[in-house]
Amino acid sequence: MTTINLREIYPWYTEDTFIEVSDEVAAFLEEDKRLQINYAQYIRDNKAFYSLDAGDGIEAEALNLPEQPDEALERMELERLLKEAMAQLTPAQRRRVLAHFVEGRSQLEIAASEGVVKSTVSEAISRGRKKLRNFLKKFR
Repeated sequence: MTTINLREIYPWYTEDTFIEVSDEVAAFLEEDKRLQINYAQYIRDNKAFYSLDAGDGIEAEALNLPEQPDEALERMELERLLKEAMAQLTPAQRRRVLAHFVEGRSQLEIAASEGVVKSTVSEAISRGRKKLRNFLKKFR
């Protein structure tokens, strides 16, 4: 058992109040305090203070604000549309489009791993992009 001072943890305690907690709880509280200190240092180092004058969102990004409900709904709708769009592609097109645009692999790397020529991969990616573009045009 470890003895901790609640005044050091909770700002609303005005007097020293000592309690005994298990070693796991004490370790958790120390880790949390360390993380808070590190985060405050990160904000100071990057000069990321919230400003009502700045409209660029840089400071708000540093605050790590939770996602708003409308933003979450918009993100979920976009994910659904992308899944639907990807379902329109053939398996080869889907695999190659994902490898190229999501994984960042070159067309030559994809061709080598699949044992085909680069032009085959290039053609599949090009046709896949065209299908995706046509599908997503309906939702603009």
